[in-house]
Amino acid sequence: MARRTKIHVGLEIGTSKTCMVVGEVKADSAVKILGIGETKSAGVRKGEIYDFSQTRACLKDALAKAEDASDVEIGSVFLAVTGAHIMGVNNRGTFRLPDGEPVVAAEHVQEARTIARDVHIPQDHVYVHPIIRNYWLDGLEHSTSPVGLFGKTVEADFHIVHGIGTRIQNSIKLVRETPLEVDEVVFSPIATAQMALDREQRERGALLIDMGGGTTDYALYLGGVITACGCIPVGGDHITNDIHLVTGLPFSKAERLKVTEGDASADPLSSVGSVKLEDERGFADVEVNRAVLNEVIRQRLEETLRLVRQRLPAGAVESIGGGIFLTGGTSLMRGFSELAFDVFGRDIYRPELPEISGIQANFKDPRYATAIGLIRYAQILETERAEPPGLIGKVARLFWPFGK
Repeated sequence: MARRTKIHVGLEIGTSKTCMVVGEVKADSAVKILGIGETKSAGVRKGEIYDFSQTRACLKDALAKAEDASDVEIGSVFLAVTGAHIMGVNNRGTFRLPDGEPVVAAEHVQEARTIARDVHIPQDHVYVHPIIRNYWLDGLEHSTSPVGLFGKTVEADFHIVHGIGTRIQNSIKLVRETPLEVDEVVFSPIATAQMALDREQRERGALLIDMGGGTTDYALYLGGVITACGCIPVGGDHITNDIHLVTGLPFSKAERLKVTEGDASADPLSSVGSVKLEDERGFADVEVNRAVLNEVIRQRLEETLRLVRQRLPAGAVESIGGGIFLTGGTSLMRGFSELAFDVFGRDIYRPELPEISGIQANFKDPRYATAIGLIRYAQILETERAEPPGLIGKVARLFWPFGK
């Protein structure tokens, strides 16, 4: 029987925008973007919902636009979540085969997996992703399950992502009241990485940094597997607020000044002279010194990047051979790549999107990286479900710590 195409929808409710992407996965595994629905977010701060009714109105607007653009009636979504409360930890489970059983069986591997997933987390947290990294058999690393091999001790190495249960539940509640079903909940940088990093880059070691309006998400891959991930509650809006505080400009003008004139590099030539802002209301024009503007931008961005670096495992940066990949709306800031190189001392790249067709002008924009990454994530998950369970938990299993 010929394999039919499949429609998936990715939803990102961010600090700056609410974005819904409709994608079609074709029989040959190619992805086509059918439509994007986007609206300015309200009721979201640092990636988390604080005004339910405002955010719901934004979601309904994005849904209507996505359905109009794609000519698809949307019933369910893959939902990206973020926030400083979400974090990842590595844990390994070890199981010694019983005497008289020299060959690894499926139940032996499952025991090791169960032990690895049994990580102590705060009482109010739930598991978002239990991601298998690799297996070990008698001290030798295996990238796939060692079932059927001879051995005495089998180990499973997991990366466990967890966060505050009520905050994630409220995001799901918002979507269901739209009303839409939630196919999966996905930590934002893990979704973005599906789009931004290919297999070779992960094998060589790669760090993804996704800087949006209210948060900076990151995901580190070493040796082909995820090693660390998390969220810094700082983004482009904080830069705008810094400019507002230093210059006294209204927030909207500070944002425009940041986008059109700002430069995060340390190049002295970019900080010569001043910027004149015309006043539409007839008041006197305002002049802002370029050196002051750029220093404000650079200080905030550098501080944020150094916070990311501090959260990485010891020696991780030196192991990054594939480079550091910048995405998100704030990554468009002039001079950001140069600053990132100063902080990390590694090659800096902008992700390219392979095997995706559709709306050319939109899907190349780094602001849509997470929402489009959700489509790729859905495609990978569909393949995983044809195999024994393990990579990612279903929403129905997401809140098992609260279960009956």
